[in-house]
Amino acid sequence: MNVLNRLFALALLALGSGGFNYALAQDYDVLIRGGRIVNGSGNPWFEADVGIRGDRIAAIGDLSQAAAATIIDASGLVVAPGFIDPHTHAIRGIFDVPTADSALLQGVTTLTEGNDGTSPWPIAEHYGEIEELGISTNWAVFVGQGTIRSIVIGAEDRDATAPELERMKEMVAQAMEEGALGISTGLFYVPGSFTSTEEVIELSRVAADYKGIYISHMREEASQTIDSINETIRIGEEAGIPVQITHHKIIGAANWGASVDSLRLVDEARARGVDVTIDQYPYTASQTGINALIPQWAQEGGRDALIERLNSDETRQTIKNGVVERILFDRGGGDPANVFISRNSWDPSMAGKNLAQLTIEAGMDPTPENAADVVFDILRNGGATAVYHAIGSDDVDRIMRHPATAIGSDGPIGIFGEGAPHPRQYGTFARVLGHYVRERGVITLEEAIRKMTSITAQRLSIHDRGLLAEGFFADIAVFDADEIIDLATFEDPHQYAVGMKFVLVNGEIVVEDGAHTGNRPGRILHGPGYAGER
Repeated sequence: MNVLNRLFALALLALGSGGFNYALAQDYDVLIRGGRIVNGSGNPWFEADVGIRGDRIAAIGDLSQAAAATIIDASGLVVAPGFIDPHTHAIRGIFDVPTADSALLQGVTTLTEGNDGTSPWPIAEHYGEIEELGISTNWAVFVGQGTIRSIVIGAEDRDATAPELERMKEMVAQAMEEGALGISTGLFYVPGSFTSTEEVIELSRVAADYKGIYISHMREEASQTIDSINETIRIGEEAGIPVQITHHKIIGAANWGASVDSLRLVDEARARGVDVTIDQYPYTASQTGINALIPQWAQEGGRDALIERLNSDETRQTIKNGVVERILFDRGGGDPANVFISRNSWDPSMAGKNLAQLTIEAGMDPTPENAADVVFDILRNGGATAVYHAIGSDDVDRIMRHPATAIGSDGPIGIFGEGAPHPRQYGTFARVLGHYVRERGVITLEEAIRKMTSITAQRLSIHDRGLLAEGFFADIAVFDADEIIDLATFEDPHQYAVGMKFVLVNGEIVVEDGAHTGNRPGRILHGPGYAGER
């Protein structure tokens, strides 16, 4: 380009307005100018420009003399890699809201599905459905051990036979070749809870052969947390596979503080060569089905068998004793008032009410015993999802500070106005940046960004993402560090985060001036064992 043409291009740039300028002559397709670069490595921020060609970052540095078709003025803003969520249940919502607004308005550019032992099957068919839909974020999945066991064995509480084990191993291999990131378990849930450690090790060895990881909702996160940590580490050690303790937390007031020991075990394992990491969400409440209050043995055989046990004089009281124990010492946090219904398809009016309120509405005193009867009625009518307030805040801080901890939401895609969900699906990443970084100083901005980007990209073998580096894909979040915050609360969860100004996915702008553009440039990110199109 000669001098006159360059001057003409620069003159056109000077005539632009708002967040964008347009020029006839281009050095880059998109130029993010004057931002504070937090590149995802954990290193201190620096000021620079970012030039993008196509779907890749072409240059980072002083690009003040460069021209571009689109210029984003990032003066006073943070420019970071797009956030990668290692634990979501985004299949709930993505087909209703393929633009994934609740994620992108926090800066999340990659979602992972298939956690807690439950996944789509087969993986290749699911990826085809996502590609046909067209979504705004990138997408990757784990294969769920619970899903595989359900297909082969069902909800029976027994060991797999040798032929059944071989069939399940073949299914893990198939999933890895179709592009799964690794294998997930939900050993707290049926049928994962019926699985021996040895069976999990055998299946994980297959995923290890394809360079995948093992990510686990452990058997227990309350009184038996330490036993569960030891089991998870053992699986990684004996299967020879990287392990992620997912949504690590300490449930039940009597157990608060146990993260001191759980993190010590992680450090000791890493010191002897076991590749163990963690992810967490920044809240003191969890969310899962109301079945979490029911002992696993009572759920063997599926819903019909459970209802039969609830209606039996021989077993109902034993189940009730188990529910009372979980209300008092586990997810109930000691009081039925700590358990809130978040979604109920057969009675939407329950959403937002807690078990104590529902017990009173049923004409009973709000005791744990009476609340158990309400739980039984909910199950008989079709079940529900609930939020459980029972996690220790000091443990949340301690786990977040650990260098091996990543940030993940454990949430679906927000369907605005539906139910009374956990606010994490709208606020996880913004909450870390606003509350834990800016307001409380629990971790630094640079460390928070590392926990949201490069640590997960490295963990999941997601190549050329998770860092702002030349040649990497242009998944980028641009936000105001003084403004970004979650607005979603447990009382009013349907509120998008604020402060995220621009988001790019594969070089295409999907959030502009804090609003979704409607663009859907997301891609499938295949796992390390992907064998290509079949």
